[in-house]
Amino acid sequence: MSLQGRLLSAPIAHRGLWRVGGRPENSLTAFEAACAGGYGIELDVRLTADGEAVVFHDETLERMTAQSGLVEEQTAETLAALTLLGSDQHIPTLEQTLALVGQRALLLVELKTPAGQEGLLEAGAAALLAVHPGPVGVLSFNPDALAWMAAHAPDLARGLNAGQPSDLEAIDRAHPDFLSVGLDLADHPRVRDWRAAGRPVIAWTAHRPADAARLHDLADNLIFEGFQP
Repeated sequence: MSLQGRLLSAPIAHRGLWRVGGRPENSLTAFEAACAGGYGIELDVRLTADGEAVVFHDETLERMTAQSGLVEEQTAETLAALTLLGSDQHIPTLEQTLALVGQRALLLVELKTPAGQEGLLEAGAAALLAVHPGPVGVLSFNPDALAWMAAHAPDLARGLNAGQPSDLEAIDRAHPDFLSVGLDLADHPRVRDWRAAGRPVIAWTAHRPADAARLHDLADNLIFEGFQP
């Protein structure tokens, strides 16, 4: 399937199909629910102190667990013992997530790589994604993380995250295959020109049907949460 086809296969659930008071974001239950609903999945990965790629959005643990501290200072074993928002769900590794999802859904893996630390997380993620049987791509706000992927794993689809116009200035540096832009950036002239050239655009994050309707003529797909398109 072409890149365009993979990205357009279904709307993409932001951090899985989660819900407040139920399935936590970036949890295996949220990913299973997205698969069952026929959606793609966007998720976040960070590097642990012992070099494991774990699925977690925040830089610190406070919001999602009962613990504090930086994710990058914890081992994978320590993180695996923590529960998410008081549920029975634990912080999964990227490897566990790939095994769960298999070929059932598109996975967009956002690389949470701090500036100047490019290479370690990217190498681990690229090795896992290279043997994954299902459709995958990577995202990042860090253009150098994407440039690393372009140089070392060129067959892996890469998307540049952009939330403000200045982020688009990194397009040439990042070498993306597609753009992943905030709702308010979807109508930006440079984004329109990118899409007019036949290159995919995904927009985020749609929180209600009106957001999805607004994006109909501006993006090829959407990342959503809080409702089911």
